[in-house]
Amino acid sequence: MKLDIQAFSRKAVPLGVLGLKITQNGEELAYQLWDDECRRNVYSASKSFTSCAVGMAVKEGLLSLNERLVDAFAEDMPDKISENLAKATVEDLLTMCLGQGRAYLMGEQRPRYREKDWVKMTLGLPFVHEPGSHFLYSNVGPYLAGILVQRRAGCDLVSYLMPRLFEPLDILRPTWECDPLGCTFGAGGLLLTLSELHSFGLLYLNEGKWNGRQLFPADWVFKSSVSHTGFDYGYLFWLGEEHSYRADGKYSQLSIVLPRKQAVITVVAECREGEALKRAIFDELYPQL
Repeated sequence: MKLDIQAFSRKAVPLGVLGLKITQNGEELAYQLWDDECRRNVYSASKSFTSCAVGMAVKEGLLSLNERLVDAFAEDMPDKISENLAKATVEDLLTMCLGQGRAYLMGEQRPRYREKDWVKMTLGLPFVHEPGSHFLYSNVGPYLAGILVQRRAGCDLVSYLMPRLFEPLDILRPTWECDPLGCTFGAGGLLLTLSELHSFGLLYLNEGKWNGRQLFPADWVFKSSVSHTGFDYGYLFWLGEEHSYRADGKYSQLSIVLPRKQAVITVVAECREGEALKRAIFDELYPQL
């Protein structure tokens, strides 16, 4: 069975969609390109890959979600540690409820920083809220989460994920943005094709299993795809309508997992109207599943 994507195309092409892939119950229902399928920056969809790395590191005993940041980053702490910073844990790095009052390390900010050590820089910023109490979309949490995995594993994030994720999914070594000290920037800057991003969504739909091999525990998929703080966000995945969750990058790089439909819808785009594109997905494609 193939989906009728004509109505979706009429809405999505003017919005800048470049590619679409849909799989349900293991069957490919749609695969349409409006441009070459090359590797593109998936922006903040990279965060979901960092979440995956954290889950693998937890499984391997390299770190714990309950670790306090003052212990995990003891050498990077400011001279004066606030009460809120003292309470922050590794889990708070994944939920966008870290407690800082402003977003940092965002795309337009990074080229302007004169500091090269972004770990010390971000930990020295004000923690104005109790961790877990206020949602603020920022790159600090996922960046620090990625740094911690790299430090504990003794290699960059791409090298860590090659045998554990990328090679099993048949993804050749990808390019991923780095910070000024050469560490992988886990909050963004990963380059993937439409099909590579789609495979990642399918891995989560399959609860971490790929070709009969469990790449990470199924319970990490559950933990990543539910809210821990009351906000529509899991562990570096957005939560959405129809009980969906998604890897979501700027300009609508989306892999939407729909467990109740046993389906994944992935798009890559150059879209400045992301809500309109998601609306087209759920109005024109979802009802056919």
